[in-house]
Amino acid sequence: MNLKLQFTAGAELFLGGVKDHDVEISSEIRNMRQLIKWIRDDLIQDKFKTLFMLTDDLRPGILVLINDSDWEIFDTYNYELVDKDNILFISTLHGG
Repeated sequence: MNLKLQFTAGAELFLGGVKDHDVEISSEIRNMRQLIKWIRDDLIQDKFKTLFMLTDDLRPGILVLINDSDWEIFDTYNYELVDKDNILFISTLHGG
């Protein structure tokens, strides 16, 4: 399955400053919970893993859009991924 992953508003720092990632994922990754764990394990730089996830959940302050809509309307972690989905991660956490 092919997905477009985007990281903005500081979340791109978790991935070396790269905002856009076109990825092909295994068919074993079927929902957002599995995708987020894959992102943590395979894309996020080690020193930022705990800033992206807290235990098995995203850290508070990271907004997620699925195809330009808030993931809350798609049942968040349970959303079943579809080929060509566009997933956007927006950090609302900023230093002062």
